[in-house]
Amino acid sequence: MIEETNKVILGVDIGGTKIAAGLVDRAGNILTQTRTPMIGNGTAEAGLQAVISAIDSLVSNEVSSIGICAPGPLDPETGVVLNPPNLPCWRNFPLAKKVADKFHMRVRVDNDANAAALAETRWGAARGYRYVFYATIGTGIGTGIVLDGRIYHGSTGSAGEGGHVSIDYRGPLCSCGKRGCIEILAAGPAIAARARTKLAAEPSGHSAILDLAKGDVTTVSSELVGQAYAADDPVAREILLDTVEVLTPWLGNIVDLLDPDVLVMGGGVAAMLKPFFDGIKNRLPAWCVNPRAAEIPLVMAHYGADAGIAGGAALLSEDLP
Repeated sequence: MIEETNKVILGVDIGGTKIAAGLVDRAGNILTQTRTPMIGNGTAEAGLQAVISAIDSLVSNEVSSIGICAPGPLDPETGVVLNPPNLPCWRNFPLAKKVADKFHMRVRVDNDANAAALAETRWGAARGYRYVFYATIGTGIGTGIVLDGRIYHGSTGSAGEGGHVSIDYRGPLCSCGKRGCIEILAAGPAIAARARTKLAAEPSGHSAILDLAKGDVTTVSSELVGQAYAADDPVAREILLDTVEVLTPWLGNIVDLLDPDVLVMGGGVAAMLKPFFDGIKNRLPAWCVNPRAAEIPLVMAHYGADAGIAGGAALLSEDLP
């Protein structure tokens, strides 16, 4: 018989093209993990079978429950995936029930940013804090809010869409339909576009970004900007400082709205911007009414590419002794 203290949670992270799954212990350690393809453009059943196959590869008597990060929008109360743009196979799909019926154990489903925020609160960079704001900045910007150890979902389950808070109502059109969202201004594609515009406007100037792109401005990505900055390229530094210029007032709005006691940043772009965290923190008071804004820690997330696995597990961490 398996000892209760040996129980683990199976965390599952579903993306548009891949599924990551792992076993997570009571301390938030990922003991083992696997990655398999996701079938997002086929039938609902094909998508479900891809998830079941990933779970099957790790499930055992030690697994107490299954926590799943899935693309939103979704209903975290019922575990129904509503209509995610990058998973067209599922529309009003009862994912939690389907998986629970197959494996006969408790299943919870939430979006990746909410779950990652909870994992950081339970086990990571926000451990010990009560009022947590988490942002993952990469291709897009996702955010999660954890208050007194619980995800804040709001009245309909749709709270925490901080990436679509607008800071410029006349700004560029975001994919969500609004203008000037922080996602369209500061996520990876925005950094790449800013770099391409700057390089095209100064064709006679030299930048390590262009060297890395082999002279082809159209191939410039945010990753190349980050690599060039690491090589002390002044143009890359200027582009990242421009990004900090828009992120700082956005975080100021978050501070004034939520009064968090920690700000946690994850994702590839956040890692690139980590050298600027102190500068952002020092400038926050200029963008806040909150008189104690400068006291709020701004920290890098503990979980990197494994945030979805840890996040899925965190949804059911209370199940472990």
